[in-house]
Amino acid sequence: DVQFRWNTELEAIHGSQADGVTGATLVSHPREKGESGVDVERETVDVGGVFYAVGHTPNTQFLDGTGVERDEDGYIFTETDDAGRPRAQTAVDGVFAAGDVADPRYRQAITSAGTGSMAALDAEEFLETLQDADESTVTAIA
Repeated sequence: DVQFRWNTELEAIHGSQADGVTGATLVSHPREKGESGVDVERETVDVGGVFYAVGHTPNTQFLDGTGVERDEDGYIFTETDDAGRPRAQTAVDGVFAAGDVADPRYRQAITSAGTGSMAALDAEEFLETLQDADESTVTAIA
């Protein structure tokens, strides 16, 4: 039985090396009650595992006014090559994006690691094309 707990903070995981995960203490933060923390509910539940998701809002506001294109939710657009395959290059030369900020679909650590590798390879290729790498700045956003 899988239960989703929205707007809930994981305060503690209970168990041991020998027994594994046996429970969790959760603090519920209903949105309509504000962010004061006064009206929270705390409960301890028996569980055999915890799958933790921290949210899916990309932290890309710092890119406002930079020319890096984003969708309405803040995910960074990256380019494709001539065959339509994804690249890590953004619309701004020397700026590459990888991981959750460029992945509105999967948002998983393993895909973030893969796109991080893509961004590194694309940045390396970009640097090799420059006449004088010392005069340019390369930024990777992950």
